[in-house]
Amino acid sequence: MDRIIDGEGRILGRVSSYAAKSLINGDNVVIINAEKIIISGHLRDIVTKYKQKVELKDKANPEHSPYISRRPDLFVKRVVRGMLPYQYPKGKNAYKRLRVYIGMPSGLPKPDEHVLKKGEEVYENIITVKTLSEKLGYRFD
Repeated sequence: MDRIIDGEGRILGRVSSYAAKSLINGDNVVIINAEKIIISGHLRDIVTKYKQKVELKDKANPEHSPYISRRPDLFVKRVVRGMLPYQYPKGKNAYKRLRVYIGMPSGLPKPDEHVLKKGEEVYENIITVKTLSEKLGYRFD
């Protein structure tokens, strides 16, 4: 069964945890509008935290350092991966069933609105994944 999640206006942690749980249960998950997912918190704190993660390098062997992508779809995919038991075969098989897109790709049916409702809460400090990606150095063409 395919679960299509529209990320527009939804919190990154909630989308990721729902997607991870669905993947573990054996569903295929598609996340669309990855660049419109929001992260709550102060802009400066979020950007500083992720800049440190992106620039993290091992002095002895930089090729073996963790890689955090600046592209919004890969960034969201990495967050979901962090919520899966990726070291084990169950987690790797679940991760293979995840697809994340920037925008709405053609050929997909409408997303399931009842799967994950938009948050009705009002957040004072939010940042979208698109804004975060731009602050980390990704260019949208």
